[in-house]
Amino acid sequence: MVKFISNGIDWKLMQIVLQITAEWRIYMKIVYSETPEELGLKAAKHTAKLLRQYINQQGIARLLMSTGASQFTTISALLKEDVDWGKVEIFHLDEYIDLPATHPASFVKYLDERFVSQIQPKAMHYVDTKGDIDQLITTLTAEVQKSPIDVGLIGIGENAHIAFNDPPADFDCDEAFIIVELTKSCRQQQLGEGWFKTLEDVPKRAVTMTVQQILKSRHIISAVPFKVKAQAIHDTLTARKITPLIPATALRNHDDVTIYLDSDSASLVDM
Repeated sequence: MVKFISNGIDWKLMQIVLQITAEWRIYMKIVYSETPEELGLKAAKHTAKLLRQYINQQGIARLLMSTGASQFTTISALLKEDVDWGKVEIFHLDEYIDLPATHPASFVKYLDERFVSQIQPKAMHYVDTKGDIDQLITTLTAEVQKSPIDVGLIGIGENAHIAFNDPPADFDCDEAFIIVELTKSCRQQQLGEGWFKTLEDVPKRAVTMTVQQILKSRHIISAVPFKVKAQAIHDTLTARKITPLIPATALRNHDDVTIYLDSDSASLVDM
């Protein structure tokens, strides 16, 4: 049984709680904004606060980042936050296979131009698929498993994927990164966002962080604006059970998830 409980006025902060037998456990927070810009500001402030907290506690923070059009406002706002980026180590979730790093849709290009080149982080671990992919996965796995990711910025796709874990997602895989075949719905989203001219231009394979590895992040912040995400958000929040057919429902298994919605992405949810 899932209920929505109001907990605040300014942010319209909603908490979803799950009843297991006679006990209630808070497992997901929803923060509502009217616009994508407001959403991005709130998600960025939350992210920056956590990064500062971990820098103060352990001298370094580890950040995991998503890409795509839905992340524009959050990334832009995060650049304006007061964070000692020289003490932040960054990972990213996924990348196409057989796509040049110079292509506008390359996530390496996306992150470098929009974020990394402007902040000079302690380290940036790209999912750079231009070389030996098996070696890439081995290297990334060793790096990401050295210590926990403190903050994961995890988007939710139009088909409710997280990273490139399309439905039906593999919830049982205990590897950190894997090679996946992209579904048609996933590839259509990339086409619809304007990254490619035709569906045939969208790569059919990618390297992605797995669901289990994503859930090892200490905190997960999910910025999900836009009308095209409304059905995925509805399904994620209202599904009767956690299911690989709606990959983002896996976020319910995490102890600290905050999902940031705007008026469009929340339009199918009874808030």
